[in-house]
Amino acid sequence: MSIEKPEVLAGSDSREQILYLLKTRGPLSARSIADSMAMTPVGARQHLHALAEQGLLRRFDRAEKVGRPASYWELTEKAQNRFPDRHGDLTVKLIENVREVFGEQGLDALIARRESESLTDYRAALGSCTSLGARVRKLAQLRDSEGYMAQALQEARGVWLLLENHCPICAAARVCRSFCRSELAIFRQCLPDAEVERCDYLLDGARRCAYRISAR
Repeated sequence: MSIEKPEVLAGSDSREQILYLLKTRGPLSARSIADSMAMTPVGARQHLHALAEQGLLRRFDRAEKVGRPASYWELTEKAQNRFPDRHGDLTVKLIENVREVFGEQGLDALIARRESESLTDYRAALGSCTSLGARVRKLAQLRDSEGYMAQALQEARGVWLLLENHCPICAAARVCRSFCRSELAIFRQCLPDAEVERCDYLLDGARRCAYRISAR
């Protein structure tokens, strides 16, 4: 299994890098964080406690297969709000206004237009890719550039995962899940030689959205 690791945010300090690491990988132990950032466990713990004092992290214990439970760190809601949401309040208000003025049909037409434009752009970008893996990696790059903090992971031969560690349109998706259905439809049309299924869903309580992509 191989994964394309995201680049650490350019110009960020160690604490910002820790937040980014936990956002993209989920809860981690202090030792795992230290190993990932090439620092001592003592140094990592100092940063973790400082972030916890700011209300950005919380620690919890997780049962291990053997021995005592281990301590892990995860982002708080305050920390999650540091990542961009593309002007969520304004977007929600606009969606409500479209519903009031044009009804659900008008909102569906708006989403369909967005879907068509995205599909055109993605297909053009994927046109030079010669394999499923190359298309999934390229799609992850495109989504990452749009703020989804996306990664491509090969789960098995012919099976890939597209991981989206952040949703920059989450506020809009919460009031209109058609955005989520549209994005799944876009992926399926971009990858006609594969089965695409959403296996993790942020709005159902998962920490991120993930899509399993299997060669037909």
